[in-house]
Amino acid sequence: MYSEIVMEHFKNPRNVGEIENADGIGEVGNPACGDIMTFYIKVKNNVLEDVKFKTFGCGAAIAVSSMVSEMAKGKTLDEAMRISHRDVITALDGLPKKKHHCSNLGSDALHRAIEDYQAKLQGKMYEKPGDGPEVCECPVRDIEDPEEAPYCATVCERSSK
Repeated sequence: MYSEIVMEHFKNPRNVGEIENADGIGEVGNPACGDIMTFYIKVKNNVLEDVKFKTFGCGAAIAVSSMVSEMAKGKTLDEAMRISHRDVITALDGLPKKKHHCSNLGSDALHRAIEDYQAKLQGKMYEKPGDGPEVCECPVRDIEDPEEAPYCATVCERSSK
């Protein structure tokens, strides 16, 4: 069901923890599955010098967080902002379809941490996008069991209109 890479990152997650005085913090959650991810970044010369995370969620969510932190560390901010949901799924050698929403959360939390950092540079407070409850979008729009992820299904319906 899960690839060896997913199991390795779940059993031995990299970069777990919190960065004291982080330059940017990004948090996302999915009420459909209960996963919550917070990413902390330290930036030096426009490069992610350190990336850490705290995740409350399933094994796939922990593996996704670990992989995203590994993918982002040492990258420029622009490079890290280009890490996509599909990049994460590919790096993990796949995820079961009903766990694809987890890949959204990892890259979204990283992107929000970078956006928080960039807002602070401009002397602003970062404001999360959206006006409703925090939900993810299904990157593949192929939820086979809408009851498993009703929020993702709703978002996919809304975004396809």
